[in-house]
Amino acid sequence: MSNRSSLLSELYQARLEDLKEIASAYGLAKNGSVEYLRAQLIRDLILPEWDLTLDGLKNILNSDLGDLLGVFGIKKTGSLRTRRQRIYLHLNHDPKQLKEENLDKMTKEELHSLCKALELPRSGNRQTLLIRVAGVLSAQHKNWGTIKRSLKRGRGSVDIPTPGDSDEAPTVEATSIEETVESFVSEHPEGWTFEEESDLIVTMNEEGIDASLSNVAASIEESLSSHMNDVEQPVPPMLQELSTEEPTLEEEAALLEISSRRAEVEAAARDYLLVGSTTDVDDMNTFISSLVTHGFSVDLARVQDAIRSIIMETAYRSEQEQHALSAKPGSWSEREAIRLFEQMRPQLRERIPEIVAGRRGNLIQARMEFEEEARSLGLDLRSPAVSGRLHALFDLHLEISEAEELQDPAAARRNRMLRILYHGAVHLPDEVRRTIERLERNLPSFESLVETVLESSEGDFSESQQSLIIRFLESKGYLVNTAELRPRVLACAGIVGTELGYLTPSQIPRLAPGILVSDEQVDAIVLELKALAATFKPQEEEEEEPELHVAESVADASDRVGGVRGQIDRVDALLSRLRLQDDQ
Repeated sequence: MSNRSSLLSELYQARLEDLKEIASAYGLAKNGSVEYLRAQLIRDLILPEWDLTLDGLKNILNSDLGDLLGVFGIKKTGSLRTRRQRIYLHLNHDPKQLKEENLDKMTKEELHSLCKALELPRSGNRQTLLIRVAGVLSAQHKNWGTIKRSLKRGRGSVDIPTPGDSDEAPTVEATSIEETVESFVSEHPEGWTFEEESDLIVTMNEEGIDASLSNVAASIEESLSSHMNDVEQPVPPMLQELSTEEPTLEEEAALLEISSRRAEVEAAARDYLLVGSTTDVDDMNTFISSLVTHGFSVDLARVQDAIRSIIMETAYRSEQEQHALSAKPGSWSEREAIRLFEQMRPQLRERIPEIVAGRRGNLIQARMEFEEEARSLGLDLRSPAVSGRLHALFDLHLEISEAEELQDPAAARRNRMLRILYHGAVHLPDEVRRTIERLERNLPSFESLVETVLESSEGDFSESQQSLIIRFLESKGYLVNTAELRPRVLACAGIVGTELGYLTPSQIPRLAPGILVSDEQVDAIVLELKALAATFKPQEEEEEEPELHVAESVADASDRVGGVRGQIDRVDALLSRLRLQDDQ
């Protein structure tokens, strides 16, 4: 065993040339990258007693899998299936070759074999299999294919495990324990209590598994602990397995509708992925639930799974499109397809505003129509390089349109009115807020009302015109004749009149959080308060001449008292004026 430990340490620190020499010395294959070759040598020279084939891995205990992963120098933690996936990838695949971006080059048969080896569902088309494998590679990122740096530097020590003496009985018992625990965990996806775990032990004893033995109890504890992470963290949507039961007629009809309206679902998924993520399960479920407004039966579990699969496929395709935008064409056909798109770009760019305007802001329908327009021009949207450029052009137009709306005078005017209406609205009663929301939805009609009133009054915005606006809104069911809303509505009307040229800025009804005063009055009040504050500052006392008379001192004191009284009277008058204006 000491010889194996020294050889293992040598394998950890060896370079590619050294590993090839060791492989030649033992008559083993020496092809592959440095990490792949290192893993093969550790398997053949350090762990020859272990059956590390695909079938053999299924018979290894969970605790032994952790020790084996430690010998290979990779991450040891995780559930039983996660450990099996990691050790399989480390022994049978090169991390430089098996990457997420290279999965698109694999055939359906190769992806099917990978799903079988990784213990994933094998139903579905090629794209579904690809997404499942990509999910495992993403979850196992940097957990296999490279040993720890401390082992390369010779600082760590690893114990080499050996198989148990008995072969069949422990294997059968371990398999039975794992199956029982996995069934128990699946029945308690939100976690379990101490009493439920005690019932599990009793059930195992009834099945003939002696849980009182230390090794059996340790296996149960390790198996339960390995599944704790699976309970705490929800399974990503890409790894969820669809139900194997036969669908009902209602489910079949809903799935057929999804299939016939797939383009609409993909367009909605692209709109969601602009700000959402496939890793945020709660956000994705909320988005799927919102599709009920489009007529989908999202209350059915199969429909939710179908939509979730389309979202995952769209997300993966979007990643391919982003990669294709910055990469060179990979084939002659792709290069010619890009050239055709660039020729059609001006025509497509001119059609976007018409399509968006025709759909009245429904971006999902607009995106679908834009795709149909591109197909009618002969563009092959199956190519990620073309579809990526097409959707990037559509998204760019939306961003430019939003920027133009911010520069639109009408939009700026309405934003200004909304700021006035919603100023301090959080403290207003519910019925007042509902009235404000209704006004917000009908701002164009409100502008037309104000314009009509000002045009008929030839620019006069006196109390009669203001009352006319308030009475008209009341007749339409707007509760605006209140202390909270009337000043806001009249201020908004003044803004409209100023923007349209009927009023001057000084004619806009003032709206302030407290005292209503003009700008000139504010400046005058500030100057007066500053002057009063300056008079109260202590002044340096001058030394009086000894020969000053007492009568002069008394006269000066009387003058100072009179001056202070006058200042106090001015302050009282100022405060009275402010209070009067506040009451108005």
